[in-house]
Amino acid sequence: MRILGVSSSVNFQRRPTGQEEADLKKNINKAYEIIGVKERAIITHGACFPAYIRDSFIGSPYGNAAKEYNKFAALYGFNSNQLGPGGELQKDSVSPYNASAFAQNRLFIDLADLNSDRYGKLLSDKTYEKLTAAPKITNKNYTMTDFKKAEKIYDIALKEAYHNFKINLLNSQPEAIVLNQKYQQFLKKNNSRLTEEGIFKVLSNKYGTDDYTQWPQDRTLITDVKAGKLDAKQRFDKVYYDNYTDVQQYKFEQFLITKQIKEHKKWRDENNFKYINDLLVGCSKMDAWRYEDVFLDGWEMGAYEGSGPSQRWHIPVIDPKKIFLNGDYDLNDGGKFLREKIDTALEYCENLRIDHVMGLVEPYLLLKNADDEDFITNPPHLKNKNNEKYISELKDPENSNLEYDRYWDYTKIIEHLVLPAFKEHGLDKNEAVWEDICSWPDRYKKVYKEQDLPAITNLDWARAEITTKEFPENWFILGNHDSLPVMKYLRRKAKLNDGREVEYTRKQASWSPEYLAGYLNMDDSRENIQEIRNKLIDLYKNDDRAIVFAKFAELMTTPKFQISFDDFLGITDVVYNAPGTDNDINWRARITADYQEKYYENLSSDAPTALNIPELLHQALQAKVDMEVKAHNYDEEFKRSIYEKAQPVLDKLQYYAGVLKEKED
Repeated sequence: MRILGVSSSVNFQRRPTGQEEADLKKNINKAYEIIGVKERAIITHGACFPAYIRDSFIGSPYGNAAKEYNKFAALYGFNSNQLGPGGELQKDSVSPYNASAFAQNRLFIDLADLNSDRYGKLLSDKTYEKLTAAPKITNKNYTMTDFKKAEKIYDIALKEAYHNFKINLLNSQPEAIVLNQKYQQFLKKNNSRLTEEGIFKVLSNKYGTDDYTQWPQDRTLITDVKAGKLDAKQRFDKVYYDNYTDVQQYKFEQFLITKQIKEHKKWRDENNFKYINDLLVGCSKMDAWRYEDVFLDGWEMGAYEGSGPSQRWHIPVIDPKKIFLNGDYDLNDGGKFLREKIDTALEYCENLRIDHVMGLVEPYLLLKNADDEDFITNPPHLKNKNNEKYISELKDPENSNLEYDRYWDYTKIIEHLVLPAFKEHGLDKNEAVWEDICSWPDRYKKVYKEQDLPAITNLDWARAEITTKEFPENWFILGNHDSLPVMKYLRRKAKLNDGREVEYTRKQASWSPEYLAGYLNMDDSRENIQEIRNKLIDLYKNDDRAIVFAKFAELMTTPKFQISFDDFLGITDVVYNAPGTDNDINWRARITADYQEKYYENLSSDAPTALNIPELLHQALQAKVDMEVKAHNYDEEFKRSIYEKAQPVLDKLQYYAGVLKEKED
C-alpha cells in the first residue's frame, strides 16, 4: 500500500474505498446539515502538518501535504482548519505566539515547489535530495518537529534558491521572468516593511539576539529614522548597503512564502475549505522594534492568576494615547499598527481567531523590570498593585488623580477599529473565534456585552443542552492546542483541602453519565429507551473511552465546534503545548506522514483512541432527531417526517462506522 508517498507492506485495517469515500463524505455533511452544525474546524498549527514524500523536518500549512491533509479532514466533515499564528519565528523560540504579526514563516515554504519546473528549478535535484529526507516511519502515531534542523536546511536551500533566481534571470529563463514580474509587484506593495525587517534580521544576527533591548546600539534605529534624525538615517543606509545581499534574500524569501500562501488560498477556495488565522495579541521582537514608539513604557502584558503568580508573557502593550487621534476615531500610530495586524491576518485567510480578546479591552499589566519573585504574594490573589494591575488602574504620572487611559480608548478598540476592519474584509463578528478564556474584570464584561460578542464554550465545564440555547453564536470546544488530549481528561487530579487527591473530572456535572445518556437519547417514545439509557450509564461509568466519545458526540450537536488534531487522530502520548511550562516538547508534536494508515489502524484496534466520526455523528444525529421529536410533543406525523429525512443518513453512518472498525488481513 502507498499512502502519501509512504510505502507500507502491512495493512491491518479496512478503510473506505474511493467510491465509498464520496458517499461517506456526502452523508457526513448531510448529517451536519440536519443537525444544524454550521462550522466544523480541526485545530492544526502550521508546524504540525505532516510530510509528503520528502520531509523538511517541519510541517507547512501551504504545501502539497497540507492539501492532502485538508482533503482527509474534509472527508470526515471538517470544513475549516484553525491555524496558529503563522509568522516568522523569533530566534531561540519555537512558540508561534512569539512570532511576527507581519512577516511570514519562511520555514513553511514547500521546498518541493522550489525544486519544480514551475519555479524554474530554484532548488537543484541534488540539493533537494540532500537536504530533505524520506519520512521516518515508527510505531508511534506522532512525530516531532525538529526546528533547529529545519532552520539549517532552509538557510542552505533558500540561499541557493535566491542565487539560482538571479542566474535564471540573467539567462532569460521564461519561468524566472514570470516569477520576477510577480516579485516586483510584491516589492511594490511591501518593500518598505521588508527593508526594515531585513535590517532587523541582519542586526539580530550581528548581536546574536532578537531582543533589541539588549543590543549595544541600534535599539531605537527605526524610531529615530521616523523622527527625522540624520545620523539614524545614515546608520540605516549603511547597514542596508553593507548587507544588501542578505536583505534582498530576506525579501525574496518573504515573496516565496507569500506566493505559496496565495496559491494555497486559491486551492482552498476551489475546494470550499477555510483557514482560520490566529490574530495573536502580541508580536515578535522584530515587530516591536519597528513600532517601538507605540508601546507603553515600563509595562508588559500578561495574565491575572488568582491561585498563584500572574503569567508573564513579555508582550508589549499599545499605549492607549497612541490608538486614536481624535473623537472621530482616526487612527494614531498604535491604532495603525493594530489595524495592519488585522489586515495581514485576513489577507489570505477566510476567518480569524482573536487571541486573548481582553488584551484589546482591558490588558493586564506587569512591571517590565520586576523579578519573578516580585509577583509572589500571600495570599496569591492579593496582588501588589505596584507590580501588576489592569490598564484601567494605571494612573497618569503627571496627575495621579487621573487614569492614564483617561478617555477609555481601550474600551473603544473593538467597536471603532476591529469591527470596521472585519466589515471591510467581509467577516461577520459572529463567524470569528473570540478567545475569551481569561479573567473577566468589570470593564471587559461591559464591552463584551455592549458589542454582543460571541465567545468560546468549553464542554469540559458546560452542558450543550443548556449552553447551545443560551449562546447559539459561540464556538464550542472540548480540548484545544493548550490542553491534554481529551482521552486523558478523566485522569486529571486535584488536591482537596484535607490533602486527598481526586479525579475531579468525574465529579463534574458536564461529565455525568446520566446527563450524557439522557442528552443523546431524549425521545421517551423510542422503543426500550430507558433500557438504552441504563446500558449507556453503566458503560460510561466503567469505560473512560466510552464517556469521552460521548462527550465528542455531544460536541457534534453544537452549531460551531473545534476539535484538536491530536484528539481526532487519537494521539494521547504527547501534549502539544502545556501552558506555563518551559520544556523541550511544547510546540513540537507533529502528525506522522502515514497518519491515514495509523488513523484507520487505531479505529480497527481493540481499544481505539481516535474519533470514529461516523459513529459519533450517528449518536449526534440521533440526539438531534430525539430533541426535535420531544420539542414537537412526540407528534407522530412530525416523527415520521423527520425520520424519512434522517433514517437513510443514520443507516449510512452506522454502516461506515462499522467499516472503520473492520480488520483486514
